[in-house]
Amino acid sequence: MDKKTIRDIDVNGKTVLVRVDFNVPMKDEGKTITDDNRIVAALPTINYLLEHNPKAVVLFSHLGKIKTEEDKAKNNMAVVAPRLAELLGKDVKFVNTTRGAELEDAIKNASNGQVILVQNTRYEPGETKNDPELGKYWASLGDVFVEDAFGSVHRAHASTVGIPSYLKPAVAGFLLEKEIAYIGKAVSNPDRPLVAILGGSKVSSKIGVIENLLGIADKIIIGGGMAYTFAAAQGRTIGTSLLEEDKIDLAKTYIEKGGDKLVLPVDTVVNTQFAEEGDIKVVEGNIPDGYMGLDIGPKSVENIKKALVGAKTVIWNGPMGVFEMPNFAKGTIGVCEAIANLEGATTIIGGGDSAAAVKQLGYADKVSHISTGGGASLEYMEGKVLPGIDAVDDK
Repeated sequence: MDKKTIRDIDVNGKTVLVRVDFNVPMKDEGKTITDDNRIVAALPTINYLLEHNPKAVVLFSHLGKIKTEEDKAKNNMAVVAPRLAELLGKDVKFVNTTRGAELEDAIKNASNGQVILVQNTRYEPGETKNDPELGKYWASLGDVFVEDAFGSVHRAHASTVGIPSYLKPAVAGFLLEKEIAYIGKAVSNPDRPLVAILGGSKVSSKIGVIENLLGIADKIIIGGGMAYTFAAAQGRTIGTSLLEEDKIDLAKTYIEKGGDKLVLPVDTVVNTQFAEEGDIKVVEGNIPDGYMGLDIGPKSVENIKKALVGAKTVIWNGPMGVFEMPNFAKGTIGVCEAIANLEGATTIIGGGDSAAAVKQLGYADKVSHISTGGGASLEYMEGKVLPGIDAVDDK
């Protein structure tokens, strides 16, 4: 990796500012965390820093979207501090503000590696605008900056790009390093054959990924809701299935450009309604009027398994069907099983719904890497320069 990491710096006696991703899912109007995976993912970096005698470790993160006072109330970062303290086995001081005397005094008076969690960065209107004054102010609070929030590095915000613009050294934490090592290598220098599996509902959300991977991957497998736009481009009838009419010509272009490289579904699990009950059946080729495709069929699953034979790198982003409903989860389960049983391959799950599916179906420990950033991993797979990674010092 050509970026500096926390191994390359001395933090002894220093105040270390760390951008983490504590954007955790919650219920009960923001009082209960339902999944602490993002907090757990930050622990290796925080613990490493604490082992190297810093004065303080100051953690910045956003939580949810903030547009109203109600949003502020239900996206208060205070809920994270006790869970983080429990996981670290160490006191975490929560500072209920994003600037001013309370925050400055907490940092100034910290000692012996005090962990300080700052209130939600999005309480500041300038955060999402990458306000230079805000970035400069936050940078003035520390001696070193660590970027470890992969889920946010595709956004040029004050806490991801502003701080490292004014504070050096700016280095990667272990989580960011891991994401760069897996996804970065997969799109820039993969062990071949490279097979990409793309699902999800819309072609429009994956245009950049498909275009980039057509030039890189040895095989691209298409499933999920976006497969029906490809089916329409092939001249098939798709009933009431999801369709992006304005993307049919683009899908035709991809089919021509991809040739044998592109693997499309040959059969579909259909239903008369978007529900668990109805007239559910498997059809090949055309989908009849009044039916919608909700999953890939068994022959398509077999074709995917064949396409994966011998693969050395596999990237999967997006489920094959409506996996939340058991009747339409078989395609996604089939892909999970096929990836989990691959011998000698680097297997990367690209965040979002695919990550949820892999965890829900019990295959999390059978893959090489599950990305923590849905949008960030997609943009990285597009070959884009991500501003938060770009802001980290080069080696």
